[in-house]
Amino acid sequence: MQIQKNIERFKMKKINLLLTAVLWVGMFLPHANAQTTSTTGANTISTGVPFLTIAPDSRAGAMGDAGVATSPDVNSQHWNPAKYAFAESEMGIALSYSPWLSNLVKDINLAYLVGYKRLDENQTMSGSLRYFTLGDIQFMDQYGYAQGNQSPNEFAVDLGYTRLLSENFSGAVALRYIRSDLTGGQEVNGVATHAGSAYAADVAFYYQNEIRMNRKNSTIAAGINISNIGSKISYTDGETKDFIPTNLRLGASYKTEMDRYNTIMFTFDANKLLVPTPEVATDDIVTGSTSSKSPIAGIFSSFSDAPGGMKEEFKEINFSVGAEYWYNKQFALRAGYFYEDASKGNRKFFTAGAGLKMNVFALDFSYLLPVAQNNPLANTLRFTLMFDLEAFNKQKR
Repeated sequence: MQIQKNIERFKMKKINLLLTAVLWVGMFLPHANAQTTSTTGANTISTGVPFLTIAPDSRAGAMGDAGVATSPDVNSQHWNPAKYAFAESEMGIALSYSPWLSNLVKDINLAYLVGYKRLDENQTMSGSLRYFTLGDIQFMDQYGYAQGNQSPNEFAVDLGYTRLLSENFSGAVALRYIRSDLTGGQEVNGVATHAGSAYAADVAFYYQNEIRMNRKNSTIAAGINISNIGSKISYTDGETKDFIPTNLRLGASYKTEMDRYNTIMFTFDANKLLVPTPEVATDDIVTGSTSSKSPIAGIFSSFSDAPGGMKEEFKEINFSVGAEYWYNKQFALRAGYFYEDASKGNRKFFTAGAGLKMNVFALDFSYLLPVAQNNPLANTLRFTLMFDLEAFNKQKR
C-alpha cells in the first residue's frame, strides 16, 4: 500500500525517470503530453525544463501572465530585460515565492531572486536566480523496491545587459545557465542518468513614449522578447535530447492618468513556443516532436510545421490581457485573463492581485482562479517582496 502511494505521488509530481513521461509540472497544467492521440483534437507541445516558462512574480501573475510591455519594474528580467533602461530607480532587488500545484502536492515550490543596477544613463546590468524544487521523492525500481529518497530540483541563473538605444527605444541581451536534476543519478532500466544542463540567451527590445491625450499624461509602450535561445538538454549519455522552451512574446500597453491621484494601465501579450510541433502519423497517432532538428532550425520551422497548417499554428499562440490601477502610486489593484486553445493545453484562467508600495519596499501578491473545475492550478498564490536600494541609501544618508 505504501509503495502504491509513493508511486502515485511520484506520478503527480511528474518526475520523469525514463525521460519519456511528461512532467505534471511540464506546462503547469493537466493536459496530455506529446503522445496524445489526434482523435481528441489535442496536439500539445512538450519541452524540457518547462519551469522556465512559469511566471515568477506577483505583478505579472496578477495580470494574466502579461509583462513584456508593462511599465518597468525590478522583475523585468523574466518578461523583458530591455525595460530596465526606463526604470525610475537606479538599483533594486526582489524576491518572489510561489507554492506550485498546491492542490496536488504540498512541497513543490518556485523561488525567484532578481536585481538590477544602472551603470550610467544608457547602460544597466541585471541578473536573476530561479529555483524550482519538486519536494522529496522516494524512488522505486521496476519491481517496486525502494531505491532511496531524492529531492529533484531545477535552477537557472542569468545575467543581462540593457542599453538605451534612443530616447524612446532600448535593447537587451541575457545569458542563462540551466541545470535540471530530476533523477538524482539513478540508473533506470540499466541506463545511467545524470543532471541535464543547457545554455541559452534572450534578445529583447522595448519602446516607450510619453504623450498627452485628452489633457492627461499617458504612456504607450510595446515590447518583444525571444527567450531561451539555446542548446537542447539531455539526462543521459545517449542521443535523446529535448528542446528547451524557446519562446516568443509580443505585447503592448497603455497607461493614463485618471486624475492627480489615480492611474490605470491596460496591457496585452501574445506568446508562442518556438519549438517543433509534434507530427501526426497516418494512423492518427501523434509521434512526438522532431528531435533531430537543431535548436535554430526548430525556431524557424515552428512557424509552419503544424500538421493542421496555419489554422493550427494560430492555435499555438497564447493570449494574456491585464489591467493595473494605482492610487497615489502607493496602492495597486490588478486583474487579468489567460487563454490557451483547448487543443494546445486548454489553460484558461482569471487572475487578480494587489500591491502596496512604500518608500523603500513594496509587497505584491496574486491569486489564480481557473475557469475549469478541479484544475490543479486553482488557488495558486504568488508573493513578491521588492526593495528600492536607491531609496534605501538616500534614507540612510
